[in-house]
Amino acid sequence: MRTDGRRLCKKLNQLDPLALPHVAAYFQALSEPLRLRILNELRSGPRNVNELTARLDCSQANVSKHLGVLARLGFVARHARGTAAYYRIADEVVYDLCDLVCDRIALRLQHHVETLRAFRPKAERPARAAARKPGKTARRTAEDDLP
Repeated sequence: MRTDGRRLCKKLNQLDPLALPHVAAYFQALSEPLRLRILNELRSGPRNVNELTARLDCSQANVSKHLGVLARLGFVARHARGTAAYYRIADEVVYDLCDLVCDRIALRLQHHVETLRAFRPKAERPARAAARKPGKTARRTAEDDLP
């Protein structure tokens, strides 16, 4: 561990530079929104291309292309049921990674909103609880949602 509080990525630090493109390809696969949507659809169980196409409202060719990328990198596995091919999650650790990233993004955005609120002039800030009469609930306005 570093003395400045940041942690080193121990595994990445020990990898041969020739392995880094493989790590990058793994993360690159997760950089496509449709692939994330496919992975999310597969949380509830195996699905075939036609089911995914209908649920994701996109073309069969597009879903098949992205499933191919996910299968090649080990995110999903394909198995036959009769004449249809079904896809399932091959490595559920991907959900832990997605949850971690989503939590970090949410936290960052929350801090960003709080920072923006600090720059809002006091006169423009809605008077929250102080302006309410006892027993009355305040009506939300569009201004309440502004940073």
